Amino acid sequence: MGRRKRRVKKWNIFFILVLIAGFVFMQDTSIVSNVILPDGDIRETNLAPEVLFCPADGCETRLRTLIESANVSIHCALYDVELEGIVDALKAKAKDIDVQLVTDKDNTKHLYGIDYVSNIGTHQLMHDKFCIIDSEIVFMGSYNPTITGMKNDNNMLVIYSKYLSSNYEDEFSELESRVFGSGDTVRNPVIYLNDIRYENYFCPEDKCAEHIIELISGATDSIDFMCFTFTHDGIGDALVDAHNRGVQVRGVFEKFQKSKWCEYEKLLENDVPVIWDSNPKNMHNKVFIIDKTIVVTGSFNPTKAGDTKNDENILIIHDKEIADKFTDDFERIHGSTPISD
Repeated sequence: MGRRKRRVKKWNIFFILVLIAGFVFMQDTSIVSNVILPDGDIRETNLAPEVLFCPADGCETRLRTLIESANVSIHCALYDVELEGIVDALKAKAKDIDVQLVTDKDNTKHLYGIDYVSNIGTHQLMHDKFCIIDSEIVFMGSYNPTITGMKNDNNMLVIYSKYLSSNYEDEFSELESRVFGSGDTVRNPVIYLNDIRYENYFCPEDKCAEHIIELISGATDSIDFMCFTFTHDGIGDALVDAHNRGVQVRGVFEKFQKSKWCEYEKLLENDVPVIWDSNPKNMHNKVFIIDKTIVVTGSFNPTKAGDTKNDENILIIHDKEIADKFTDDFERIHGSTPISD
């Protein structure tokens, strides 16, 4: 009987050690999934991102389901929100969890019953389009949840990343505190998510145009772009320079944004093949595709105001698979567009 007790005691100790080892292993695994590299960049493992193109992919439905799935918090900075389904979903979740909204001063009329902060009293736009769900999921892109937004050509990304979420939470905190058109530089500008390099910047503090010009200047093969409003001389000049050194440059402009400041004529005069969009609504994308392997997207229109005054955000994604999806959408829009005025 004494030997049996000793054997049982040894087995109990063995199982306790196994449990402890398993717990330590799980802890180590979670640490490996979120690593700060020596150069300050971050490596993270999470679910694959979702890439949607509106209106075909049902952006309203996906945003509403994201809001409805929240368990702890919803923090949104939306230039404009008027869709009843989105507003009602925010109201419903606000009864149970932390829901906060920042919007532009000119777009508050549909928000009765929702607490919000706006940039009233400023001479700039709160032009962001993002939400953070439970501090771990980011919705971003060019999509405004509005009636016209449902009909315009747009893109929307859903990205699962705690570190990227923390960047957007920092920006949201500034906006919610009424720090508009300025703020601290981004905390984690480079994140490796599932071994894909993401760069994340907020304008004007992170100088978004400089990052886009750097990418254009480094292009070796092709640049495709789709822009709702494009008046930034520096970015236009960089595209002309790229064309002159042999890079294939193609662009689609939103025809309703035609003006004397638009870069369209300058590019055309320099033999860069650019065209006006044919969508009877709006081509609302703000996208650059570099060498068919890098995508720039977000709320940022390449304009001086977008770069120096408005609140904006961009992601630069270094991944051919994601770039292929944006290239397919570019080809769809470009292919349906007349070549001349």
